[in-house]
Amino acid sequence: MYISGVKSGVKVSRLGLAVPANVLALGTVSLVTDVSSEMVTAVLPFYLVLSLGLSPLAFGLVDGLYTGVTAVLRLAGARLADRLQRRKLVAGLGYALSAACRLALPAAGGSAALIGAVVAADRAGKGLRTAPRDALISLSADPGRLGQAFGVHRAMDTTGALLGPLAAFAVLGASGAYDAVFVVSFAVALLGLLVFVLYVRDRREAAPPRASIRPARELLGDARFRRLCLTACALGLVTVSDAFVYLLLQRNAGLATEHLPLLPLGTAAAYVLLAVPLGRLADRLGRGAVFVLGHLALVAVYGALAASGPFWLVLPLLGLFYAATDGVLMAAAGPLLPAGSRTSGLALLQTGQALARMFSSLLYGAAWAAFGPVPGLIAMGAGVLACLSLWREVR
Repeated sequence: MYISGVKSGVKVSRLGLAVPANVLALGTVSLVTDVSSEMVTAVLPFYLVLSLGLSPLAFGLVDGLYTGVTAVLRLAGARLADRLQRRKLVAGLGYALSAACRLALPAAGGSAALIGAVVAADRAGKGLRTAPRDALISLSADPGRLGQAFGVHRAMDTTGALLGPLAAFAVLGASGAYDAVFVVSFAVALLGLLVFVLYVRDRREAAPPRASIRPARELLGDARFRRLCLTACALGLVTVSDAFVYLLLQRNAGLATEHLPLLPLGTAAAYVLLAVPLGRLADRLGRGAVFVLGHLALVAVYGALAASGPFWLVLPLLGLFYAATDGVLMAAAGPLLPAGSRTSGLALLQTGQALARMFSSLLYGAAWAAFGPVPGLIAMGAGVLACLSLWREVR
């Protein structure tokens, strides 16, 4: 074991974690990009609800767009990446589109409709880049260490999510203007794009892709992958979005407006600390067990919110949920997919999950408007427990 150094494109840390150089490069890009995106994410819910006065149902619609519109270009971009074997090119286009949208936010002014359109375009950029990026991670790491590789990437990604709200808090405190947050976010996004262009290397699969990309029905012909997709989609339908979680925390605790961008920090800190250990644990003990652990943490989040629990309990539990499910799901799916269609398969899984979470936001927003926030949380928690009967499909 090496103490430090580089061999065959693999960096080895003092802790003995062999991490491919391309994974580290992609993690760095995600870190910088997430600083940019989370600056916007940290202030947008409160800007829309507290400043523009959107109702829970209207906010659920915008939040659903934020989550679900990633599906618009996800499958098309993934198929193009597989067909051309140019995953870096397609992912780079997605990063560039999202960066441009940061600058478009100030131009939207106070119009909720225009903000929704910019948000939709931003999320389309995320949809375009996510599957090619995850395919590059999958192709850059040893199959037996995919959980660790995705854990390292997600930890770096979430470090950006940790820093983004801090940056938004600092900019908002210094300027008092949301537009300043959006402009600084654009500059940071450009830096992430530059790192991507200079340091990320493309990866081609040993087997060339077929002349025509496998359609969704053929990818879903594999029973294990099909059940994995169904599990992810079912759980996505009963996952309350982070934005609603933070709004409920603000409602329960009566936090001052200037402190609201700091709420995601607890989630991100727990994610950063747990992503790599849980990824390694998933490689050793089974990805299904870790996946279930994450969703049990999500049920605990719902229970704590319903009981008006403190933010110091809710936020770490939410971070545990993401650390135990996000990268673990991609690590479970990668080995099930055929050569030449890995990006398309991951995009299909992510698209189903994104669409499910879009409808989840609409459903929960409607439930909150009709019955209040607590009954919806109880229904969502019961749904998560019911869906966990499928957990054995996550290997």
